[in-house]
Amino acid sequence: MTQNNKKIIITGASGFVGKNLVEYLKHYSYNILPISMRSTHWGKELDLSADAIIHLAGKAHDTKNRSDTSEYLKVNTGLTKELFDLFLKSKVNDFFYFSSVKAVADRVEGVLTEDVEGKPITVYGQSKLQAEQYILSQPLTEGKRVFIIRPCMIHGPGNKGNLNLLYNVVKRGIPWPLASYDNERSFLSSDNLNYLLEQMLKNRTIKSGVYNFADDGTLSTNQLIQIIGKTVGVKTPLLKLPKSFINGVARVGSVLHLPLNKERLQKLTESYVVSNTKIKDALRLEKLPVAIDKGLVKTIQSFL
Repeated sequence: MTQNNKKIIITGASGFVGKNLVEYLKHYSYNILPISMRSTHWGKELDLSADAIIHLAGKAHDTKNRSDTSEYLKVNTGLTKELFDLFLKSKVNDFFYFSSVKAVADRVEGVLTEDVEGKPITVYGQSKLQAEQYILSQPLTEGKRVFIIRPCMIHGPGNKGNLNLLYNVVKRGIPWPLASYDNERSFLSSDNLNYLLEQMLKNRTIKSGVYNFADDGTLSTNQLIQIIGKTVGVKTPLLKLPKSFINGVARVGSVLHLPLNKERLQKLTESYVVSNTKIKDALRLEKLPVAIDKGLVKTIQSFL
């Protein structure tokens, strides 16, 4: 392996996405400079001679709706603006801002592409979109590149989101009660995320812009349940309960802050298909290295 002297600043390196990315980039001999933006002195800790900044840090979407809405704007918008302003004044070449597909669409009809007009409903999505708009409004000096990455649902070792919730249901042999909902969903394995990002870091021909990150293909939640069951060796019955009954349970859950609420029901049962054509065309890729089902199996195995 050739020696790589590139210095990469990563915010949010302690999160599950950050941990997987740091390990991956270190394997390719990148010099990783993690920065905690919880520190009041984070701005003074930046090495402004680095080659790139990867901004992962942010306030995650709270599906239980217990978070102070002002925190989203303070962290996801305010801190991103401060970091980007420092980038503009620095000698750093590349800036990667990890936004979200939720910055532009809480629900998707058809396939989500990068040119959709942003209409987020949640404060989380709005805070991400406002940061995007600020970044895109600033002029760049020659040699600098700015990438806004919109990943769909990311999973990988250390993931604590809805995939972990589904895993805990399946491993207990609990029947899946939402089988009456038929959907198509995009996923993003941390392996494919890491691969795409490293390709962008080393390929100077990739132009600044907005890029969706997603695995190739889609799966339904029912297919996902079956993949989890096969991986853990448990057969999970698929129950097709009436949607009206499930919707009523979710409404009650939203009031009482139960595990199944309206927002989580939407996440588990909606169709949300994200195009990855733009980034694959930019990198001249026919397909990503990790197939959608293989990536999910790897994540599920990490829960065992």
